[in-house]
Amino acid sequence: MSGSQKPTRRRLTICGQRIRAGQVCDLRLKMSETYTGDEIWVPVRVHRARKAGPRVFLTAAIHGDEINGLGIIREAMLRLGPELKAGTLICVPVVNMFGFEAGQRYTPDRRDLNRMFPGSPNGSLANRVANILFDEVVRKCDYGIDLHSAAEGRTNFPNVRGDLNVPGVRTLAESFGCELIVHGRGPEGSLRYAACQAGCPTIILEAGEVAKIEPTVLQVGLRGIRNVLVQLGMMRGTVHRPAYQTRVQKKTWVRAAVGGLLRFHVAPGDLVEAGQPLATNESLFGDARSVLIAPSDAIVLGMATMPAVKPGEPVCHLAVPRKSLRSIRKALDAAADESIPHQLRRDMASQVTSVEYGHPDPD
Repeated sequence: MSGSQKPTRRRLTICGQRIRAGQVCDLRLKMSETYTGDEIWVPVRVHRARKAGPRVFLTAAIHGDEINGLGIIREAMLRLGPELKAGTLICVPVVNMFGFEAGQRYTPDRRDLNRMFPGSPNGSLANRVANILFDEVVRKCDYGIDLHSAAEGRTNFPNVRGDLNVPGVRTLAESFGCELIVHGRGPEGSLRYAACQAGCPTIILEAGEVAKIEPTVLQVGLRGIRNVLVQLGMMRGTVHRPAYQTRVQKKTWVRAAVGGLLRFHVAPGDLVEAGQPLATNESLFGDARSVLIAPSDAIVLGMATMPAVKPGEPVCHLAVPRKSLRSIRKALDAAADESIPHQLRRDMASQVTSVEYGHPDPD
């Protein structure tokens, strides 16, 4: 990568329209039809530089209520597209238009679109939508970035996920610039899994909550996309590295042992040590019923935002890093207080109202 891929001047046609070198095209990609036969389409913007280079797709809202990615791609179209010096950037800010319009995760046939790729032209509604996107966009690209948020009632500390055994994915993941990189092929039927199988190295960003465009998450995503485009030789500039970066060795959910209301003691992105209290589960009268403990040294990868839980429901998603917590703390301490990593932690902490263990009053 890093521009080492031989530039090509391949013909590019999307929605039946040819996009020539130096053009910016706004297209309507037909996905389906309404009950009355009217077209349902998704907007696609293509930035094609005059100079040959890689083709990169950006997709978001495959789950219709995950709109942080929509905000990130919108900013990328406005701020990065005009700076493109080589190659092609194909932007699809909303893939699941059905779910987006309804504020829901799934398609109308109650399927998870991110389990349908590469899809089928003769299958279910979700299968057909997946097939159209895959044939019209993914198969025509060299690399991809798919943007996601946590499921409803949870939030994710920004992390990049990809199959690091696929040539090209590791450099994409590392250059994006998130602190945490989670290795894995992804579920069969997911866009990133199918894209890699088709020869298009693809990563995903997991960040923030549903139904929100969070300003700091937007900054992280925009900076990451810029980093990748610079790394690929498509833009001028410098790849901005995070305060630290580590591969996640293991992930585990800490789940509620009893029902009740949670008083959180940690926030997304926090470093926690083995035995450290994560949350106290209390009765409606404020009596402590259970204290959830970190099973090992870890980083809070994600957590519930809804404090009411039943036994077995997920509370904290912990990532065990390859690097020691000591080295990570040292790197974070050296980062400027106004840096994106520190601002991100402050913003995400405000969403879960965490308090120090043993001090129930937040004040």
